[in-house]
Amino acid sequence: MARIVLTTIGSLGDLHPKLALALELRRRGHDPVVCTWVGYQEKVEALGLTFKPLRPNVDPTDRQLLRRTMDAAKGPETVIRDIIFPSLPDMYNDLAAACVSADLIVSGEIVYAVPSLVETTGIKWCSTSLAPMTLFSAEDPSVYPTAEWLEFLRPLPSLFHRTLFSVMQLTLSGWYEPYKAFRRSLGLSEDHEPIFRDKFSRNLHLAMFSRALARPRSDWPVSTLQTGACFFDESVPGEENRNVNDFLDAGEPPIVFTLGSAAVMDPGNFFDESVKAAKLLGKRAILLYGRENEPPVGLNDDIVGFDYAPFSQVFGRSACVVHQAGVGTTGQALRAGVPQLIMPYSHDQPDNAARVRRAGVAEIIRRGNYNAETASQALGAILRDPGYRARAGELKRIVDSEGGTTTACDAIEEILR
Repeated sequence: MARIVLTTIGSLGDLHPKLALALELRRRGHDPVVCTWVGYQEKVEALGLTFKPLRPNVDPTDRQLLRRTMDAAKGPETVIRDIIFPSLPDMYNDLAAACVSADLIVSGEIVYAVPSLVETTGIKWCSTSLAPMTLFSAEDPSVYPTAEWLEFLRPLPSLFHRTLFSVMQLTLSGWYEPYKAFRRSLGLSEDHEPIFRDKFSRNLHLAMFSRALARPRSDWPVSTLQTGACFFDESVPGEENRNVNDFLDAGEPPIVFTLGSAAVMDPGNFFDESVKAAKLLGKRAILLYGRENEPPVGLNDDIVGFDYAPFSQVFGRSACVVHQAGVGTTGQALRAGVPQLIMPYSHDQPDNAARVRRAGVAEIIRRGNYNAETASQALGAILRDPGYRARAGELKRIVDSEGGTTTACDAIEEILR
């Protein structure tokens, strides 16, 4: 039996894949420890898993903060410069405490203290990526927030995209002084790049997303294994909502509107306009509007709202899913095999959206352009064209074949040996 620390920072979309791994590792006889924000402690411990706190102490229900972190222009900078980098010493200390007697640490994307902990302690390390964008491939270039025009430059040679990454690194290097100071305090070299180059473990890097989103590339780190997505809610019994099932059983497949777990804290008029769009189309709809929000205006017997339901319960029985393109939500929609309409916010969402649109299963509406008219027009076109659902079925078969959680845990056990 091995003691394995799984650590992550972010939304439920970041937490859930680590919970999937933790539950499977426990089933195999290991001792998993989940080290993350204290706001997730109750959720982790309700699964019978060991919880350890990880600073910075960010409240995942803080609307003002989430609004700033999800901003298309400044969201990534807010997360890294204002939240993560100032807290690196505290993060390191919390990780060190969690890793006492541990055999391995499995880290999420922005837990930037982990490589330094690995250098100072020698603990085995497995890094992870949940979205293709974070691998920064010049062979498979991504679309970045506020730069959707990069989609039109994809056909350019990989040399162009490598040059673009160099420019990005140079631009972001001005953010790094707190990171360098943290490294100096530990007696470690400042020549360490946390975002683009040195965040990948040489032992094992897990690309925990489906080949339906992106396929392996030769310029990925050599330690990379693509596993497929690791779905959490398939492992949780008793969460199905009976009222949701009753609605699904009562008529034709509805359109499902959701904003995941983070963007839902700053929905704007998304849900109210979505109710209007469903009425314009004359379609049944389910709106998953979030536990912290009031029900949308205009609900009726055919257009209903719930604060929560597992995506696995509703997506597969829907006509189309309208969402924000968080990688967890996108993965569930791909697994469901249904068409998608996407209104991306920030971070990896514009790229995830662009990828599923290129695959022929989705269309995109920019956040500032989303309203009842634009949504109903796009949804009408999607629902009238059977090609979207046919292509979605093809991608579903890819997702179903991958077994992401099993593949990832097999690889983790291999490096433990």
